[in-house]
Amino acid sequence: MRIGLLTEGGYPYVSGDARLWCDRLVRGLEQHEFTIYALSSSERQEDEGWVPLPPQVSRVRTAPLWTAEEDGVGYGRRARRRFAECYGELAAALCEGGVAEASGEPSATEADRFASALYGLAELARDKGGLVGALRSEAAVRALERACRAPGALRTAREARVPDLLTVAAHLERALRPLSLDWYEDDDLGSVDLCHATSGGAAALPGLLARHFCGVPLLVTEYGVRLRTHYLTATESSPPVRALLTAFHGRLAAEAYSRAAIVTSGNAHARRWQERCGADRDKLRTVYPGMDAARFADVGESPECADPHTLVWIGRVEPAKDLVSLLHAFTEIRKEEPKTRLRIVGAPSGSEGTAYLGHCKALAAQLFPDEADGPHAVGDNPVSFEEIGGPELPTLADAYAAGAVTVLSSVVEGFPISLVEAMFCGRATVSTDVGAVVEVIGGTGLVVPPRNPRALAEACVALLRDTERRERLGAAARARALELFTVEQNVTAFHGIYLDIVSRTPVRRVLLDATGEPLPFATPAEAHVPGRWTEQGLHVVARGGPGWAAGPPVRATAPAAATEGAS
Repeated sequence: MRIGLLTEGGYPYVSGDARLWCDRLVRGLEQHEFTIYALSSSERQEDEGWVPLPPQVSRVRTAPLWTAEEDGVGYGRRARRRFAECYGELAAALCEGGVAEASGEPSATEADRFASALYGLAELARDKGGLVGALRSEAAVRALERACRAPGALRTAREARVPDLLTVAAHLERALRPLSLDWYEDDDLGSVDLCHATSGGAAALPGLLARHFCGVPLLVTEYGVRLRTHYLTATESSPPVRALLTAFHGRLAAEAYSRAAIVTSGNAHARRWQERCGADRDKLRTVYPGMDAARFADVGESPECADPHTLVWIGRVEPAKDLVSLLHAFTEIRKEEPKTRLRIVGAPSGSEGTAYLGHCKALAAQLFPDEADGPHAVGDNPVSFEEIGGPELPTLADAYAAGAVTVLSSVVEGFPISLVEAMFCGRATVSTDVGAVVEVIGGTGLVVPPRNPRALAEACVALLRDTERRERLGAAARARALELFTVEQNVTAFHGIYLDIVSRTPVRRVLLDATGEPLPFATPAEAHVPGRWTEQGLHVVARGGPGWAAGPPVRATAPAAATEGAS
């Protein structure tokens, strides 16, 4: 099977989202052929390069989301009118309702209006050579302004001022850059058996266009819902900007969910977001992230190596992890169990994380003055801040092995990776009830409300005092993690989904013999089953287009411009 893997700001680049699970998926499905279509998020990401790619990756095409050069395409009068109509319809669909102020799901009329405008812009880009100049033009801003001022527009949209309109227009230009790429031909994305988008955002756009132009089925996978990410990161924008951009991301997600054959999420928390955005429940599947359990095997099989008086917190240091509440909870723990120590293991995330780490260190020094065993001994603080790679904690597994109980104190969490790693290590856990924590734990750990230091302290003390309970919960947690969260289960699930989608998709390609003549009955049912079932002399081509040929990595370009008269 030939898979077009669509990524945004991640694989195959060294850094970025969804890099690890994509790499594990591709390597695990070695019987299939992959072509990667990657949208990069920054120049730095491109400069860092790619991870080593397995032989089943036959081609890589890249395009930047962070920049777009002027394509030099000049529209004639008809094309300008066509762009104004499509962009105006897109803007009107955003202003007439949105998940921020409406019920959360667009009406059928609004969804159809958005989809019609989106595909109209894509067809214009394909016919005339790209949209970069048009999306940056004054005509785009004026169309957006007319939509905001139109009768029936959202109240927040009507409040938009010129700076707000310019901000929204710039964001839409960036988000719609995939429409101008040259990926949507019969010998490119049109030749794959299945498009697999790793998000419902920009990565899904090429899949939507491949489906629109060539009939290629689409699979959408989200381990972090893009619309939820937008809600959490757009807090500094003005209300009109937030409302319009939220409407755009909501409409795009709804369109991706609507056109996809199957939509998968990494947990029930993400699945609820997808349903809220209009995903059909019958299309939804839950596929847990696949994680490498092998590196934690030694620790998981040796639970007796843990220090029974040590709590361990592991993760990225940032405000969302709420280490302040953990430190306040630890003051209560020390009153009940004076020998207990707390090891906070992790590096800060960005400048905000660095400042937060400094604040936490100062708070720890204030709450827990250095203690000494005697008048002539050097004092020691029961709270330590460490990073992986030092002499005491050379590996991540060593960090989990250091304590008898692993603590998660977050106030915001998606899929809690550190929790699963602790489960692989057979550790008892105390976690806050956020994100997918309850779903992941499944009764094998203690869960308390977020921002509740007293409840967090009571749960930790209960486990510190009960060795048998710790061991029982740790063993159950490890068994659950090995059953649900390994790479093997993830790869097996997607392999089955690929076969399910392709088995229900009409054959879009024909087989040609050596003379170029079609072989009408040469595509048997077992052609969709992994294996080499066809003769070597046969050549596969897309119906109505030339054959696909693998080549070296290629950077996307805008389609060649077409000339048009002024009339």
